[in-house]
This record gives sequence, structure tokens and C-alpha cells, in this order.
Amino acid sequence: MAKAKTATKAKTFSKETYLHWYESMLFMRRFEEKAGQLYGQQKIKGFCHLYIGQEACIAGAVSALRKGDKYITAYRDHAHPIALGSDPKKVMAELYGKETGISKGKGGSMHMFDKENHFFGGHGIVGGQIPLGAGIGFAEKYNNTGFLCICYMGDGAVRQGAFHESLNIAMTMKLPTIFVIENNGYAMGTSVKRTSNVTQLYQLGESYDIPSEAVDAMKVEEVHNAVARAADRARKGDGPTLLEFRTYRYKGHSMSDPAKYRTKEELEGYKKQDPIEQVRQVILKKKYATEEELKKMDGRLKDEVMETVTFSEESAFPPTSDAYSDIYAEPNYPYLEV
Repeated sequence: MAKAKTATKAKTFSKETYLHWYESMLFMRRFEEKAGQLYGQQKIKGFCHLYIGQEACIAGAVSALRKGDKYITAYRDHAHPIALGSDPKKVMAELYGKETGISKGKGGSMHMFDKENHFFGGHGIVGGQIPLGAGIGFAEKYNNTGFLCICYMGDGAVRQGAFHESLNIAMTMKLPTIFVIENNGYAMGTSVKRTSNVTQLYQLGESYDIPSEAVDAMKVEEVHNAVARAADRARKGDGPTLLEFRTYRYKGHSMSDPAKYRTKEELEGYKKQDPIEQVRQVILKKKYATEEELKKMDGRLKDEVMETVTFSEESAFPPTSDAYSDIYAEPNYPYLEV
């Protein structure tokens, strides 16, 4: 039977880990803040979903997993490739729709993709990535690679039938897939409690006997520990895990959402739990860095974000002749040749 997290011995993390988490999450924050500004200036068009407030959800997972593990997510996807080591210039250029973008300017905000860094999207269809995450896990098991897939989704996606179908087959076949619900409280503008009798979303795994737990995803340490436990199960051949990351987005669902469905007090309450600030306080308390050193880091990261903007501004749009390329994969079935 699925159950909530049981008590385990607290893991300690090194100075290097805390500084890495801080730099990684702070860069995500500054990148997304700039993306929001550029959207307001109409430099970035179409849909744009920011990750501000949710940075620990990916930073803690990356530190817990191995190079070679696969990642897939929904359309709030700018931070994931950045955390995995993708060139942020290419991520920004994709937001601009430029040919130097990570998806050649054809995917935009919602369809980032980086095979080299094992990032399989960025998917605009709600819940569409969930069966793909199970499929990637199947491929890793079939090929006996020792790697796994971590599949992110929003709290609204768990209302899709594909979610339940994927969990069923993943547990039946013991697939090495970690299913992560990034529960930021709202599916677009609708709160979880208005859409389901089950508001403790990790409990949805009980129907499939999947080990499941709720995770305080405003704490990067908790994210790391939960993902590490799930990864250990997957690599042992024990199958999937369902994790409910309880997080919060500071901005609206997308740039077109004024977020009037929540109170200022609610937002400010979550900001007091800010994942970046919590790591910052640990760094200062343990004297891993000084205030001045962290300010210099912030300045450097802002400069690096501006470099992504310059790169994007100077890049060209894809030529119209490319409109029909990259639609179908090149066939590679010699046995079908006549």
C-alpha cells in the first residue's frame, strides 16, 4: 500500500552541494525574471510559463540522480534544461523563436528539448508527457541501462486518464520511472480542492500500490532525499514511485494570468518559505560564503543572463524554407526497402 514518507535519518550535505544549489536556483530565478520582462516588451511571444518559486523541484532532483537519467516535463520547462547543463543562451534563443534556440526556434517556451543532456521535453498537451515518461522508463529497463526516467507534471494533469493508465502499467511492469506531481495549488486558476475529493495527491498512487509520498518541495534537501529514495527503488528493479512535490509559483499560470484567484496574504506566506532564501540562510549560518560573496555571485549571474539576451537578440529567425523540416523522423528500416 502506498504511504506517506516514513522517518529516516537526516542526511547532511556538503558546502559544495549548498553552493551549487544556491547558484543553480538563483540563476533559474534571474533567468525567469528576465524572461518575464522580455515578454512584457514583446520580445518573447506566444505562451510563457515561469518557474519562479518552484526552483527546488528540479535542483534537488538533479543532485540526487545520475548523468544519463532521463527527464521529461510539461510546458513550465525553462528551468529543467538549464539545471541539466543545457546552454542557457540556447534556451533564451528558443524563447525568442530564433534558429539558434535549443529546438531551432520551432518549439518556443513550451517545447524545449535537449537530447545531449537527456531532456525529452517540454510538452504542451496537459498530461501528454506522462505515458511518454513511462515509455522512456520501459526503454531503460528493456535495454538494461541502469538509468531511469523522472517524469514531471502539474497537479491539473492528474485528472487526465493518461496519468492513471501510466501508473497502472508502470507498476505492473515495474518500470524505473519516478512520477512527480508539482503541486503548486492551482491547475491554471482552479485550486486542487475544487477539482477533486482527493486533495492529498500522493494518495492517488494507492490504487496501483505504488510507493508514494508528499514532499515539502520548498526545501531542496527534502526534494533530494525523496528523489534519491525513489531512484534507489527504481535501480533495484522495484518499479516506480509517485512523489507529490508541494511547491508554489509566485507568478500566474502563464504571463497572461493576473492570478486574482488567490490572496496577497497567501502569496506572501509562501514567499517566507522561499527555497532560495532557505539555502542562502544555511550558507550564511554555516559560513560557507559571506553576504558580499553571495552578492557578487548574484551580479555575475545577472550578467550571464544578459549574455543570453544579447545572444538571442543577435541571432536570426529560422528561414521560411525550414518550415517543413524536422516534422518526420528519417526512416531507418532497411528491411522495408524494395
